[in-house]
Amino acid sequence: MSFLDTLRQWDDAVTCVDRNDLTEALGIFLAIQEPNSKICFNIGCLQLLNENLDAAEKAFDCSICKDEHLAVAFFQRGITFYKKKRYEESVGDFHLALKALRGNQLIDYKVLGLRYKLHACEVLHNIALAEAHMGQWENAQKTLTKALGYKTDTKLNVIDRAMQSILKQKVFKVVEFPSTVLFRPNKHYVAELEKKDYLGKSKVVASVVPQDQFSGFAPLQPQIAQEPSSPKEPEVLRALEGDPHIVRYEFIPETSDELAVVPGNIVFVLQKGSDNWASVIFNGRKGLVPYNYLEHLEMSLAAKQNKELSEPPSRVPPTRPERKQGLDRDNISNGDSQQKETQPADNTCIVKVYYTFNFAVSLASGSTYATLIEKISKKLNLSSSSVTLSLTSDSTSAMNEDTDMESVWSRAQSKHLTLWCITQERTEVKQQNNDIILVAIHSYESTNPEDLSFIQGDKITLVSTINQDWFEGHLNGNTGIFPASFVEEVPVIGQ
Repeated sequence: MSFLDTLRQWDDAVTCVDRNDLTEALGIFLAIQEPNSKICFNIGCLQLLNENLDAAEKAFDCSICKDEHLAVAFFQRGITFYKKKRYEESVGDFHLALKALRGNQLIDYKVLGLRYKLHACEVLHNIALAEAHMGQWENAQKTLTKALGYKTDTKLNVIDRAMQSILKQKVFKVVEFPSTVLFRPNKHYVAELEKKDYLGKSKVVASVVPQDQFSGFAPLQPQIAQEPSSPKEPEVLRALEGDPHIVRYEFIPETSDELAVVPGNIVFVLQKGSDNWASVIFNGRKGLVPYNYLEHLEMSLAAKQNKELSEPPSRVPPTRPERKQGLDRDNISNGDSQQKETQPADNTCIVKVYYTFNFAVSLASGSTYATLIEKISKKLNLSSSSVTLSLTSDSTSAMNEDTDMESVWSRAQSKHLTLWCITQERTEVKQQNNDIILVAIHSYESTNPEDLSFIQGDKITLVSTINQDWFEGHLNGNTGIFPASFVEEVPVIGQ
């Protein structure tokens, strides 16, 4: 099942929930092949609402397997175990939900498409309830006392009432998740689900062009009493920005600067880059799309009257072109369609620089050290005196004004040169953290080239502290950044 088919069924299912047709919604969800973690969570919520506890447990198991950091899924499976009177397993899942909160008072899932806030005090409330059912009244009282430290004003009453019941050794009501509140698909992707007619029967609301088949967006043209027999083309195309192209293959973006399009969309190419990626505008939004997914659309009047749309494209898209990671895209226009495609000069060399993050600059091969250091320091917004370049990662071959630049440029391969960069601020931090070893308490899979991947239990050498949320470290010959909350410091023996 394609991404668009899954998205369409997901949207149909939550629409059924909105009109309270829960049976139809569950049927649609169950028909989705290879559901993601959020869809599995939705299935579990609807099964739990139907009191089908075994099916709910299975759905939440699937959701957790696909996303082991989804705290709300552990919370819901804990509710399921509680209703099945499997209190020890219920306590275990509630503790896992609390661990996924990482000491925070709450998690707001709104940005992920779920209108719900999971509060730590509610998780502790349910832990105390399960402990009470097992007769562990003293543990339950300690748990509720801990919950008071996480309470918010809106959750104060429920904790106080639970504490009063515990003191009387009476059980209380469990805090449940509202099961009709589900994960919703990305609204921007849903907006792209309009159906396309490959036979060319586009509906035109208003146009001054006879038999107009244009399906994009353009301002309405001024109306006149009698339609001219041969309208002038510039009056039609004057408001259109960029060169019109029709999308031939579905494209699913992998980064934030790429744009989702489907076959039949009309996009306007602002500029085509040398790496076969095109900067386009579609429905007022700008982004990058592979140029080999597009076909030039002839917008002339004669072509419109004489040329029918071609047959639907093959289901197999062409090979996705490689992105030039870190390369400056300042020359790619965001709105000026008059700029021409720029090609690098024959003597231009791409210098890839390893820093807190990886980036690249381009300059003429054979440039002086002063030109090189000025280009890189300007990129980092730092003074040239605070930047040190090195030919290797261990800083033993640091460069300076006396460096033989001819030998440096001779190291370039295919017009690409790799350097390492250290700033004065980062050097001081590195010296302070020379012996600090961090151990991974969670596995982390990098999503960006500058990130460092590791698995739980790996020992990472701290290189620098980026900020309170991100560290830079070294592991197995790789250097990159990673979340600080995924690791903890190993105490040095003898301190």
